[in-house]
Amino acid sequence: MSHETAAVLTRLGLPPWLGGCSTIHLSKPHELPRVRRAGVTGHRVRCIPGELTDVDGVPVTAPPRTWLDLASGLPLNYLIALGDQIIRIPRPGLEQRSEPYAYKDGLRLLIRQHPNMKGVEKARVALDEMRVGADSFPETFLRLALMDARLPEPELQIRLDPDDRRSPAADLGYRRYRIAIQYEGAHHLTREQQSRDIRRDEAFRGAGWAYFKANADDLADGFEALVGRIKKTRLRSV
Repeated sequence: MSHETAAVLTRLGLPPWLGGCSTIHLSKPHELPRVRRAGVTGHRVRCIPGELTDVDGVPVTAPPRTWLDLASGLPLNYLIALGDQIIRIPRPGLEQRSEPYAYKDGLRLLIRQHPNMKGVEKARVALDEMRVGADSFPETFLRLALMDARLPEPELQIRLDPDDRRSPAADLGYRRYRIAIQYEGAHHLTREQQSRDIRRDEAFRGAGWAYFKANADDLADGFEALVGRIKKTRLRSV
């Protein structure tokens, strides 16, 4: 299993127009004939050791290889966002793993090992723009929107007190200017999460930070209005 099917089986995030899996994507080595049957999209690939994983006994391309397989068909911003999810650090206690799916050096090696693969140049560009610290696609898109607006690159998972691991953290922001930005997805609607959000919001605002909260409406707007409000904020050096 590979491409879109592999992303679904390994629970990677996908753009909204993917994930329905109207067909199953199957890959075979180049020396074998492509799979041709109803309900199957066949691929002929060069796969090297370490690029496969196992899901319930079925061989599936591992997330790093799936990211590279999808590179040719994804817009650059989605490829960056998917890559951010590959290199993000898992949340302790919330996920069944403690290490990222890959590190940037490992992805650079993966790209070098497949120099003639379709989409590899786009993957190389995306890799340069990927950052550790985005927990969702919208957080990546928000970071890219800030940079497209010629604002400085924001710090990710910015803690109010950088020396205290238990200090409240916002998704991204600018410590120099005391600006914090939080994207609130669906999981922020739970009572427990809302209680944590209130304490975090109060901590940043109580410390004199300009605090911005974004949601799905801002995402649909491409964060244009939000970026405009951030630009109008009085920039205050620490």
